[in-house]
Amino acid sequence: MGIIYEDAVLIKEAERADMFGDENSDLGAFVQDVSTDGKWCYLVFWVVGKPTTRWNLLRKRLLEVCPKCTPSASGIFYFIPEFQQPQPPQIFLLKFWCSYDRKGLLHDVTEVLYELELTIKRVKIHTAPDGRVMDLFFITDTRELLQTSKRREETIKSLKVVLGDTMMSCDIEVAAPEVTSCLQSFLPSSVSEDIFSLPLSGELSSGVLASDSVSIIVDNALSPSHTLVQIFCQDHKGLIYDIMRTLKDYNIQISYGRFSANTKGNCELDLFIMQADGKKITDTHKKNALCSRLRMELIHPLRVDVVSRGPDTELLVVNPVELSGRGRPLVFYDITLALKDLNISIFSVEIGRHRIHDREWEVYRILIDECDCLSATRNEIKECVRKKLMGWE
Repeated sequence: MGIIYEDAVLIKEAERADMFGDENSDLGAFVQDVSTDGKWCYLVFWVVGKPTTRWNLLRKRLLEVCPKCTPSASGIFYFIPEFQQPQPPQIFLLKFWCSYDRKGLLHDVTEVLYELELTIKRVKIHTAPDGRVMDLFFITDTRELLQTSKRREETIKSLKVVLGDTMMSCDIEVAAPEVTSCLQSFLPSSVSEDIFSLPLSGELSSGVLASDSVSIIVDNALSPSHTLVQIFCQDHKGLIYDIMRTLKDYNIQISYGRFSANTKGNCELDLFIMQADGKKITDTHKKNALCSRLRMELIHPLRVDVVSRGPDTELLVVNPVELSGRGRPLVFYDITLALKDLNISIFSVEIGRHRIHDREWEVYRILIDECDCLSATRNEIKECVRKKLMGWE
């Protein structure tokens, strides 16, 4: 496999502006190519950015997730195997008091943390009887600089801008073991396990993919060494992520892949895959299990429901955790944005991980201000949150 550039990650404008097609064309609007020779992996993405897209930051983050490599005298990069697993990031506790709550406050804070590249691991929010709000954010720093006073001051200053005079106090410290123990949460019996095992057949409620919108075909005849998996489905935010994390959990390698999506929101993927032993997937049970899992992840990449919690209303969002321990990115950001758009206040939040049906799940429990429930029905809240999470805006 030839290497045209010395950069491991290159971002540049597409040479052909018509490659995405137009509104009246069925040509792919977004394309991805993946190929490997067994040692090197080559990925090409054609993407559409926004005016606020930080391309240099994107390149930096992509370089960080790529395997370490070093150039030789000839300019060819060589892979450096890593024999030690990376250390888990240090967890910090961000704690602040506000004199009163307001609609959209939590999302504004979440947006600041996102722009500062601070990852939210857990959130606990409490509203006192007098209206004051105490927020506890357990966060990690992508830049790994939060232990410095300069980085902490930058974070507090940015929060002060959005919170204004309502901020009574703000502090950032390393989360002590006795403090991180409160990260453990318990799933109440009132939360039905049905939300973790939704059916795969039949038409579902508004805003959810129907089972017939996903087609998965497995072919072992086309390639002498690979199994071809063809997927036809409706596009949604995180589609490639949902497919790749599923294959990763099954320890399956992609040797070649192509993804395309047209302007109508339909996607087509061709993936030539093999097992960890370098062989095709010929076992019928394994093929059926893989197809069933892929179908489930494409129809229900996450679960959303609005339920009663005593006299109050609770929004539940559930998504599976990768075997590596990573959770779905930006879930809390999208939830708070949807509720802000609906002009609904958040009374309390609990984020925890639970093992149900032999899988680990990330569970977001958001208690909604009961006074705001009159501004939108439960179905409207559920549909708005789901559409925001799926990118169907």
